[in-house]
Amino acid sequence: MSSWIEHFREFYPIMKAGELKEYLEGIPVTELSDNWRFLTDDEADIIFKNLSPEKKRDLIVELPDSEQERIIHSLSAQNKKELFKEMEPDDLVDIVQTVSHEVRNAVWESLSERAKKETLFLLRFEEDDAAGLMTPRYLAIRASINVKQAIQFIRKSCEEVEFLYNIYVLDNLQRLIGIVSIKDILAAADEVKISEIMDKKFTAVRETTDQEEVAKILEANDLISVPVVDQNNLLLGDITFDDVIDVIREEQTEDMYKMGAIAGAADNYTDISIWGMVKKRVPWLIMLLLVGTITTNVLKHYEHIIMGAAFLFIFMPVITETGGNTGSQASTLIIRGLATGDIYFKEIWSIMFKELLIGLIMGVLTGCVLIARSMLLPPGICLNEAIAVGASLVFVVVLSNLIGTLAPMIIHKLGFDPAVMSGPLMATVIDVAGLSIYFETASFFLGI
Repeated sequence: MSSWIEHFREFYPIMKAGELKEYLEGIPVTELSDNWRFLTDDEADIIFKNLSPEKKRDLIVELPDSEQERIIHSLSAQNKKELFKEMEPDDLVDIVQTVSHEVRNAVWESLSERAKKETLFLLRFEEDDAAGLMTPRYLAIRASINVKQAIQFIRKSCEEVEFLYNIYVLDNLQRLIGIVSIKDILAAADEVKISEIMDKKFTAVRETTDQEEVAKILEANDLISVPVVDQNNLLLGDITFDDVIDVIREEQTEDMYKMGAIAGAADNYTDISIWGMVKKRVPWLIMLLLVGTITTNVLKHYEHIIMGAAFLFIFMPVITETGGNTGSQASTLIIRGLATGDIYFKEIWSIMFKELLIGLIMGVLTGCVLIARSMLLPPGICLNEAIAVGASLVFVVVLSNLIGTLAPMIIHKLGFDPAVMSGPLMATVIDVAGLSIYFETASFFLGI
């Protein structure tokens, strides 16, 4: 819990209204949203009431859905109008899509005609597509006007947009034909035509482009904003870098959930009910349970080896854990490389050869450590038995490294998300393969 909450609770009773507003204005929105859950409803209402209109708009979109609904429901009609008056259309749509029917109607009644029109326009598009991120508020000019006219237009219209980085250049049919930056406009002489300084080679995304792909495009091209166009190249809206920050965070959270074998979208933990969380987690647990029972069959198959060399049973956890950790390391590196575009499927053979050598070196090193440890410390097995265990670990590490490398690349090539192959599922598969190799190798060295 942040110290500002303690200060608020200590000094609020003796603060005047103006002092409280001044104090709250100095607290960043991220600090407020990150610690909002530590406040009681009464404390939250007092703080929200004393924030500036701009800070209220910035904060409400960062709060959990349930808290958004509670706060909006508690506001008077006039306060609702004030809250949504200057809110960005894309933020407004996010709220409309998450609140209940009752609160949605109240929100709708508080909107201006322009805001209603923009909201209806954005609601036509899928939430997870580029159009679900864009704002329809942007500045666009004709290529035929000069710099002086463009500056006059920008001065007149700049208050209508949240961020002003690029100006879009359209033809008579509203098609996007170029982009010009504010810097280029200010640096050019008044009489220069926009067509002479605009960038005709620009990056744009379709309205159906996936949000994660939009984030990658912005990152790969070092863009501050990117225009959204339809199939006819008609300009629909604009996406800025701040719009994709939440997308990147949500995608990373979703990938972490997948790596932990938790199904479903990456919702806020506090917004998910107990039964909802059970439904997300239990399907994978049941599947992993069924896959894990194969391990029992493996042990049954090699029961005669275990009976002939009981010490092998003692080192089973070491073998399986080392193999699982090796596979997890490899899969994490490959999944990350696939996500960032550093690794391509066409490089599979060179990558496999590289990981084969890496696995071999790591296997020999860990195998030698295990041989020394098993001889010098309890249970103190003999050299021949220690070599059997150490050699088994070498093969397990090599195989685990190859599985952790190959599986994500094949899954990605088939068009599926490789993140689902990591974590518990990968560890379970490696356990089964690793135990088989362990007992076969030990059997060979011990002559059982």
